[in-house]
Amino acid sequence: MAEANGNPSVPELLFLTTLTVLSVHPDTSGITREVHVLGTHATLSAAKAFACSSLLNLGYQPSDFVEYATRLATPAESWTYGDKIMVYAMGRGRHEFLVGIETIPNTESLHAGPNDMLVMPAGGDDLHYVLQDRAHYKQDRNGAYQTTKILGCYARRADALAAAKAVLEEDREEFAQYDERDDGDLNGEWPFGKEVVVHAVAQTGENYTVAVKTGTEARKKHGKMELGTQNTERE
Repeated sequence: MAEANGNPSVPELLFLTTLTVLSVHPDTSGITREVHVLGTHATLSAAKAFACSSLLNLGYQPSDFVEYATRLATPAESWTYGDKIMVYAMGRGRHEFLVGIETIPNTESLHAGPNDMLVMPAGGDDLHYVLQDRAHYKQDRNGAYQTTKILGCYARRADALAAAKAVLEEDREEFAQYDERDDGDLNGEWPFGKEVVVHAVAQTGENYTVAVKTGTEARKKHGKMELGTQNTERE
């Protein structure tokens, strides 16, 4: 996408392809829910095309699943997975995949390039996304009472980390527990996951996490080969 003078345009909105993974752990925590961003585009049409091929790009085939459905191939009246979901797949026992599209403002004024993908600034190699999860495990352990918000998309990790730390900072004193990860804490002592920057527990028992994630890490974690390795280790 370019302006009439040939310069890259700056879209007002960004269209993010999301991957939601529901994993069943019957002997431990019930159902866990993870949300990742696989890619970002400057137009809805480009995001839809990318979303519909996302599981294939992760190494899967429709035959790998007990159920595999795409919105484009399903009559509108038969689609039951929500307006934002483009692909639904149920694995053989432990995982469900939902590929959808979310829209956020382009607050960083990222430029659109060829194929409606975003142009990375000099020195950048991946987009960084700030996501906030909210869950109330005491009320519902099966994952139904969990929500995720995508709060921003950044070309530089330092900017994403700063934004993540600012999300709950204003209300910090109101939480029963508030943990913030030091930038240099990479020694495995942080118990909330390597992508999580802030963890907080409200007085009402609600758990909040704010994480910085990348599409590269999502593909490594949930690609077919990696997921197959995880399943083998658990069996």
